[in-house]
Parts: sequence; C-alpha cells; structure tokens
Amino acid sequence: MIARLDVKGENVVKGVQFEGLRVVGKPKELAQRYAEQGADEIIFIDTVASLYGRNHLAAVLETIEGVFVPIAVGGGIRSKEDARRLFNAGADKIVVNTAALKRPDLIDELAAYFGSQAVVVSIEAKRVNGGWHAFGDNGRDDSGRCAVAWAAEAARRGAGELLVTSIDRDGTGAGTETDLGASIDVAVPVILAGGISDPAQAVRASAVADALAVGAGLHYGKTTIPALKAAIGAAGKPVRL
Repeated sequence: MIARLDVKGENVVKGVQFEGLRVVGKPKELAQRYAEQGADEIIFIDTVASLYGRNHLAAVLETIEGVFVPIAVGGGIRSKEDARRLFNAGADKIVVNTAALKRPDLIDELAAYFGSQAVVVSIEAKRVNGGWHAFGDNGRDDSGRCAVAWAAEAARRGAGELLVTSIDRDGTGAGTETDLGASIDVAVPVILAGGISDPAQAVRASAVADALAVGAGLHYGKTTIPALKAAIGAAGKPVRL
C-alpha cells in the first residue's frame, strides 16, 4: 500500500484528472502521517518538472528525514545524472515517464546502471478510441503509444515496477479502472492508481495489481491506510498489516 504525493513547489497538491490542482499539505507532514499509518512506500511526483525542465524533489527529500519507509521520486528525470542526484539526496527508487516515452533507451540505461529494482516506469493512461494511450507531462501530452504495449516494452527494457495511473479516474474517488490493470500482463510488479477512495474499491483493485497507490482518498480523509489494508487482508490478499 503506497501513498502518492504529487508535489508542486513546496506543497503537495491534488486535482481531478490531473487538472485543477489544489494545495493539500506539506510533503514532510503528509509523509510522516502516512508512514505512521503503515504505508509500505511513499511516492513523490513533481507535477511540473517535465513542463518546466527542472526537478524540485532533491530539496523535498532533504525535508523528510526521519521517514523510515522506502521513498520513490519522479518528475523531470532525463538522465543517469538526474537520477544520481536524487539517489544521493535519499531516494530509494526513481520514477520516469515523459523522458522514457520520448527516448525509451533511458529505461535500459537506468536499469543497467542502478539496477531494475530502483527503476519505476510511470504510465499515465487515458481512454482514447476504445483503448488506452500513454500520456506524458503529467497527463498533458498524448504520446500516441498504446499504454498496454508500452507497459510490456518498459518491463522488457528493465523497469523493476510499473506505476499505472488511470487519468480518467484520478482524483474522482470513483475507483480505479480494474480493466486497465487486468490488461497489463508483465513479469514485474504493477502498482495501480487513480480513483481509490474506500476499502471496497481497494479490494477490487487488489485483484488485478501487486500494489496500490492512493492520493486524494488519503489527503481528504475519505479513507486511511489501515482501513484499506484491513479490507484487502480480509479479502484474502497477502498484505503487511
């Protein structure tokens, strides 16, 4: 069970379908809260890094000392040098999306240098003409790539995990798209995200994913990590309670 924190500047923000971003708190405060609740991992995504060609997450990482769960960070990572700066700042994993869509060899390079276990490929998927396309720039740019095919390619190239987010469900609280998760058949763990706001939705999503990432449902107090874990465990899915 993963807490996802989208960051813009010094704040954690959240919108609906990646638009209309509102400030919901500070990175350190929320990271500590979710770690204490039992999050197995925290993902920070700089929502405007690719748009503006810079990454603010090294500064964010410096503020969250004392949060003792694995931390993954993404946004604006274009090279091994970008990734190294984040690892040196305290990241356990890095997350790539836009740059990998534009230059898929980046996945191979990062996996070969840092190890697949440290490389997460984010796939922001939106329904287009009956299928799903992979989007970059925090949901702003349609790559034209089939999201399901891109997931398979990313895994082949060395991604250790895939973070698959439904843009259509993001921030809606309507539950994530389980058919999207079910369509992705890869040999690496799949983290499903987008729209999870209650335990029943989490149970359904857990049937087609190895992990779940939750943002708005936690930020707005609609649910808690213990409640989600308890429901998933009660449904028979192995979960760290």
